[in-house]
Amino acid sequence: MTYDVIVIGSGPGGYSAAIRAGQYGLKVAVVEKDPRLGGTCLLVGCIPTKSLLHTADVWDRFLHSEEEGIHCENPRLDYPLVSDRKNKIVSKHSKGIEFLFKKNKVDWIKGWARLAGPGKVEVTANDGTKQIYETKNVVLATGSAARMLPGLQPDAKRILTNIEILDLREIPKSLAILGAGAVGVEFASCFHRFGTKVQVFEMLPRIVPVEDEEVSKELARLFKKQGIRVETGAKAENIQVTDNGVRFEVALPDGKRETVETEALLVAVGRRPLTEDVGLQGTKVELDRGFVKVDSMQRTGEPGVYAIGDIVAGTPQLAHVATAEGMVAMAHIAGKPVTPVNKLRIPGCTYTEPGIGSVGMTEAQARAAGHSVKIGKFPFAANSKATILGSHDGFVKIVADEKYGEVLGVHIIGPEAFELIGEGVLAMEAEATVDTVINTIHAHPTIYEAVGEAFNAVYGQAINA
Repeated sequence: MTYDVIVIGSGPGGYSAAIRAGQYGLKVAVVEKDPRLGGTCLLVGCIPTKSLLHTADVWDRFLHSEEEGIHCENPRLDYPLVSDRKNKIVSKHSKGIEFLFKKNKVDWIKGWARLAGPGKVEVTANDGTKQIYETKNVVLATGSAARMLPGLQPDAKRILTNIEILDLREIPKSLAILGAGAVGVEFASCFHRFGTKVQVFEMLPRIVPVEDEEVSKELARLFKKQGIRVETGAKAENIQVTDNGVRFEVALPDGKRETVETEALLVAVGRRPLTEDVGLQGTKVELDRGFVKVDSMQRTGEPGVYAIGDIVAGTPQLAHVATAEGMVAMAHIAGKPVTPVNKLRIPGCTYTEPGIGSVGMTEAQARAAGHSVKIGKFPFAANSKATILGSHDGFVKIVADEKYGEVLGVHIIGPEAFELIGEGVLAMEAEATVDTVINTIHAHPTIYEAVGEAFNAVYGQAINA
């Protein structure tokens, strides 16, 4: 039997691509090395992390309920139950993928897959047996893993990555985090609200460095206001596991050195592409520091071999990017109309408190690209629904082209920013102008009114600020 396409990896990109192939009527299989479907995002990434963050939101409400006239005496956080709820959510959705595979006639092949020559994939099962499968096309969707600092090994309690921290059964009294990208700041926000003393150390000059500079500055300010220590330009050295936790030295930008002792250390310094031992040697697949080079159709240099998701060079390591790239690859394989991924239309979401949502160019990027820029900003402090929610920190920032009103970027830090960014993404995808959004009626009272007000602010015409 020959497949039309074999997908290697069942993360969001892999499983979505496979389902789309089934919808197109292609004969498709997914090879997955783990006993469950869903990949990093579902099993040890996006979904379990957001489950904990949701509980942190609820817990924070209980702790401050008297501000809303609700008396909750002696609330108690049962963290094992919090963890169990998270695991149930993961299991439910992993089984949901199994159902969708059956519904769309996607075969699940269990084992480790390697390219074994043109049109061949070798799968090694858990018992060591090997089998060759023939296919017309292969989609590499092998994903990524947390980078670890040299000389360190993750364990169950002290040295943690995104995997180990999700398996904790009790809340650490103190947590140091190395790296202030999305993973680092989300866990900082989560465990701080659970009562952990949190310290964040970032080597770069600012936290969430891919975001607009004003967003980075605002999150750092609010973290410090909440009681989370934030140090940028900081380098951790001489990390040692002790009887009581972890000890390390930090070189700070002012030349000072400090010894930090903490119960647990989360290493969140980025993710490496999983392209080793998948049979790329001897193929025409080109790598850039382990990442796979592809064209606009997600094709590698090897005929019939596509790549999507975290292993792709030049696109952000985000689940929705993997899914979008999977749609492109499968449409191309099936001979359907294809719209390539536009890197300037990719939303980024960070689920801190307050949240972050962004799309398009930052102000600095727009100016560097030669645009004559106009900026519109609107603070959530002037939004009535945000005040009602008790979450009125942050702002909406619009980066627009001065001449034609083209929307170049939308950057939000504030309540539900990761939901609000959808309007900005749609506006940019539809090539709407600032005037289009200004003339779009926004319901009142809503927090998304702030988006409309920010677009008005481009012309200095925001009503409530």
